[in-house]
Amino acid sequence: MTALLPQPPFQVRLLIELARPDDAGAIAAIRVRAAEDLTERFGGGHWSSLASEKNVVSGMRTGRVVVARRGATVVGTLSLQTKKPWAIDTTYFTQSSAPWYLTNMAVDPSQQRKGVGRELMVDAERFVREWGGDAIRLDAYDSPAGAGSFYARCGYREVGRVTYRVVPLVYYERVVSEESGVRSEE
Repeated sequence: MTALLPQPPFQVRLLIELARPDDAGAIAAIRVRAAEDLTERFGGGHWSSLASEKNVVSGMRTGRVVVARRGATVVGTLSLQTKKPWAIDTTYFTQSSAPWYLTNMAVDPSQQRKGVGRELMVDAERFVREWGGDAIRLDAYDSPAGAGSFYARCGYREVGRVTYRVVPLVYYERVVSEESGVRSEE
């Protein structure tokens, strides 16, 4: 008689799409949980600031907020906008006629290391291409709490290190083209 091997728990497939106004509360909650998790693991820092539903709604007006859903539950988010964020110095980046800026990426801590962040990054690139963009730019904290190594694994290139006010940052970019949308297996 052969023993049955344990089966992995069923995972509902991810859906990546633009957020709806009624997602604002869930998005704020994910950002708060992610900030609290980082603070618990790395101590207090700029990553410890807590989002509000009002912040999310404001971001929906000035840019595009993307969510990852498992079923009806929002499990991850990021924002894309054409307006340069305050901490970005464009002199570090490749010449671009239509850059988009990625901010506010957060994945529910219970869903981290399950591919949610990577899927969000792949689809962010797809969205930016569809919207006529030619590059994605972002910054990450230059500290153990920063996500720089994650962005590098997603194919983003480090282009500079700066200290904005008192915050050490690493700048990353990805030039997007039709070919860059192909997923590579790791």
